[in-house]
Amino acid sequence: MKSEMMKVMEIIKLGEKLKSELRHSWLSNGRRESVAEHTWRTTLMAVLITPELSVEADMEKLLKMLIIHDLVEAEAGDIPAFDTLDNASFKTAKRNNEIKAIENIRDILNNNTGQELYDLWYEFEEKQTIEAKVANALDKLEAQIQHNESDLSTWINIEHEMSFNLGRHVEFDPVLITLKDIIQNEAEAKLKGAGIDVDVLKDKYQIKS
Repeated sequence: MKSEMMKVMEIIKLGEKLKSELRHSWLSNGRRESVAEHTWRTTLMAVLITPELSVEADMEKLLKMLIIHDLVEAEAGDIPAFDTLDNASFKTAKRNNEIKAIENIRDILNNNTGQELYDLWYEFEEKQTIEAKVANALDKLEAQIQHNESDLSTWINIEHEMSFNLGRHVEFDPVLITLKDIIQNEAEAKLKGAGIDVDVLKDKYQIKS
């Protein structure tokens, strides 16, 4: 029993690193966001939104998926999506580092739980099941909510565009589409308030006002 709990403690201690692993997002008070904070709010969103969805999603599985998805960043680090958009080798290296991390988590536990976490991580990555699609949508929507709450000076130019590219992540459920529209409208108002021409950005993604 003690040896099993020592393995569990190793993963718990690994999770502590997410409290200091910073994302490319800023809080409304001007502090950088940690991965742990992002993960926590995606799980809050899951609790609040899942009962409203038109599709049926297993809440327990969804929460586990959201929690384990970013745990690999304790070893692999957090790399913003825009850093890999035009860099295939960087994207491959990121993927390989994350695979190595989830394999390490599985092997440390060396039990059914370890295998379950490994399987859930891959399920999220493949985005084929309802739970994986919902988890991916919440992951992307939370990131945009956080951007909307931060000072616009913390955004880089590509994040102006990415504010209008959320639709592809939520198109499978009308509730998520509605939530996306609310979040996107907040981003649009923020950009307009700074004198940024959002029509050019919206045209790129064929979004009508």
